[in-house]
Amino acid sequence: MSPGTNLKVAAGGVPANTKRGGDIRVTLSPKTVGCTSGFGGVLRLAPGEHVTEHLHPYSEEFLHVVRGRLEIGLDGSPVSLAAGDSLLVPIGVRHRLVNVGTEPAEAVFHLSPLAPRPDLGHVDTEAPLHEGTGDPGVGGAP
Repeated sequence: MSPGTNLKVAAGGVPANTKRGGDIRVTLSPKTVGCTSGFGGVLRLAPGEHVTEHLHPYSEEFLHVVRGRLEIGLDGSPVSLAAGDSLLVPIGVRHRLVNVGTEPAEAVFHLSPLAPRPDLGHVDTEAPLHEGTGDPGVGGAP
């Protein structure tokens, strides 16, 4: 494969996952580009919006705030984040993300390594906001 061939994905070109809140778009994944070590994308939250609490039993999550003010609860302990801040969510740590600012917030995320199967990668510890709306699009063949 030549550099750039089927490796570039625009956030607007993948469906939004709104099941757990906000607008989550998995741009780079086994399904979109055939990667094998992890997946990532972008998250947008309007003021007051949140992503419901969950954990990743196999993956670390790397989060970088591009704009806005967020608060993440890590096993219930709050951590404030502002534009330019990065955070590691360790494997198995419950986390819930809230836009605590008055402006839209945007973050970039990456999770690695992949779970053995896509259905094992994400454990909800709080009921999703919207059942059946959006699929993270992580697994499957490209």
